[in-house]
Amino acid sequence: MAERTFVEETKKLRLGEGETFHGEGILAVTKALLQSGVAYVGGYQGAPISHLMDVLHDAQPILEELGVHFENNASEAAAAAMLAASVNYPLRGAVAWKSTVGTNVASDALANLASGGVTGGALIIVGEDYGDGSSIMQERTHAFAMKSQIWLLDPRPNLPSIVKAVEMGFELSEASNTPVMLELRIRACHVHGRFQTQDNRSPGFTIDEALANPVRDTSRIVLPPASFQHEHEKVNARWPAAIKFIQEHGLNETFPGEHAEVGLILQGGLYNSVIRGLERLGLADTFGNSRIPLHVLNVTYPLVDSELAAFCADKRAVLMIEEGQPDYLEQALASILRRADIDTRLHGKDVLPKAGEYTGKVMLEGLRGFLTAAAPELLPYTEAAPAPDQAAPTLPPRPPGFCTGCPERPIFTAMKLVERELGPRHVSCDIGCHLFSILPPFNIGNTTMGYGLGASAASAFHGSKGGRAISVMGDGGFWHNGLTNGVANAVYNGDDDVLLIVDNFYSAATGGQDLPSSRAENPIRHTNIPIEQAVKGVGAKWVRVIDRTYDVQRMKETLTEALTTKAKGPKVIIAQSECMLNLQRREKPKVRQALKEGKRTVRQRFGVDSDTCTGDHACIRISGCPSLSIQPNPDPLREHPIAQVDNTCVGCGLCGEAAHAAVLCPSFYRADVISHPNRWDRLKHRWRQGIIQRLQAWHEKRLSPLPPAAQSFGETHA
Repeated sequence: MAERTFVEETKKLRLGEGETFHGEGILAVTKALLQSGVAYVGGYQGAPISHLMDVLHDAQPILEELGVHFENNASEAAAAAMLAASVNYPLRGAVAWKSTVGTNVASDALANLASGGVTGGALIIVGEDYGDGSSIMQERTHAFAMKSQIWLLDPRPNLPSIVKAVEMGFELSEASNTPVMLELRIRACHVHGRFQTQDNRSPGFTIDEALANPVRDTSRIVLPPASFQHEHEKVNARWPAAIKFIQEHGLNETFPGEHAEVGLILQGGLYNSVIRGLERLGLADTFGNSRIPLHVLNVTYPLVDSELAAFCADKRAVLMIEEGQPDYLEQALASILRRADIDTRLHGKDVLPKAGEYTGKVMLEGLRGFLTAAAPELLPYTEAAPAPDQAAPTLPPRPPGFCTGCPERPIFTAMKLVERELGPRHVSCDIGCHLFSILPPFNIGNTTMGYGLGASAASAFHGSKGGRAISVMGDGGFWHNGLTNGVANAVYNGDDDVLLIVDNFYSAATGGQDLPSSRAENPIRHTNIPIEQAVKGVGAKWVRVIDRTYDVQRMKETLTEALTTKAKGPKVIIAQSECMLNLQRREKPKVRQALKEGKRTVRQRFGVDSDTCTGDHACIRISGCPSLSIQPNPDPLREHPIAQVDNTCVGCGLCGEAAHAAVLCPSFYRADVISHPNRWDRLKHRWRQGIIQRLQAWHEKRLSPLPPAAQSFGETHA
């Protein structure tokens, strides 16, 4: 199973009535699910909710005790389809994934689920990955919620609010027969805090009971004429039921303030940033008490018109704080105020950025802009004396890159060497660690269209006379979407391009979760399914397996063969080596324990011979390893800095392999660092030292000057 574990953390899931939970947001979500009597849970990993899948996996004993079924689904679509169990039965189910990309994958199943409606509570936990630190296209879940009429929760980022959102999410879903999305931003997933726990609950209605008493209701199936009725049901029955529930249970929150002439309306997930901005302006304290009234939308869809109208009625101006674009909430609020004939002035994207993450600095400037226009008397700062935050330094950019020793780096080193000989190729990228190849030093990759869609994105180039295109896909993408939409599609259409599948044994980019092809045994999953067999099973004929990606020469030769062979059909290369991060997670504790016990350990390190290094740094340009850098040249007659390998080296050997395959200078050497050496190690060391000392003495003797008598003209020295 995957090397990262949350077994210790899951012990907190056993806390009972009245006890206090201390911990992180994701673990609190898991506890809330168990307190809510959930019957089944599924999902697909992806930041920022990746380790929700890990926690659920490690909590399997607790889930089994409660009778909760957990499934780590093959994709977000499979997870969304799993919620079909809640359509006809009073089963509470929850699934999770990274949004918005996960929602896009799940959209077909979600649209059907929302159309037919649900009987049991259906909760979709989406990790909202929006902002400068995101790895995906910048879109919001809000648009999908409106499109399919799925209610959207965006709770304040503290544990009591998040736990309440989970529990109320199930109740709201059941009260309105509608699936509910719970949007958790990055900071909400990782926030730490505490809340008072309740006892875990077994499902009130179990999967076994559902199977023993099957229900068939054709009015819930999206087929004419029922599908036409669903739209009317959404508007005339489910929507009013949701509004009533939101009001009766106070899901949205209003906080009073002494300056009631203005107000702030905000998405719940932005609450902490707003309070921090107000605190910097002297309008809130460190305990969250605001001097300006706040209306917090813990439910951002649907909006409750009467609540918003009541909040705005006695104010001369309000600010709608809505992160991202388009300004759905601001437009809706403008319409609400107009219909209610309320003349409160509405601010929003006029003082806040139209797009982008509302960081602390952005929020501060937006609040200052609103107050300057609506209530300048409340501002403690003037333009002549700006707030101290304005002078804060900007953080330097930190582009993503491969980890030290990553087994994917040598693949792209080999591709650069092939490019030098055969010319550049169109390279279709995929989602995963290998996407870092688009950045320096490799600069490889033309497009990326989605998880497991690398081969599909290159399919238009089939039949081109300009040479074969290359597509890259990870093992995670392969099992998620790539086997059918990539390999099978290429075989079916007779594509003649090259597909490179990177098999690092895990879903590495999302935290190292297991896959069907993972090597280690998993007690609750079936692993060790070879990618090679799956590829051949859908008809691929030209298949090559490289079981050590660090062999750059072999990688280069195989790529060259794939690009030049006369064989027809897709050429599939499966490049295998274990993710170095997971390997180190497993091996480092073993080494530490061995050292603690005084046992012999051997660690390989690589270095650069300063006398041999030419200083042209070609080794760095075809590797990019973080442990390979430069240092001043020790030779006073040479001015160019030389390469060096620092102490972060994990001994993968790529630097030497790349130098050999590219015919660079032979300056790299390998050293075995031995801790607690045995007698044989010490004997070899003394023997080697003796030989080295003799060679050094002989070398010094050769360089020593001749005696004075032998320096006279014409005299020879025997």
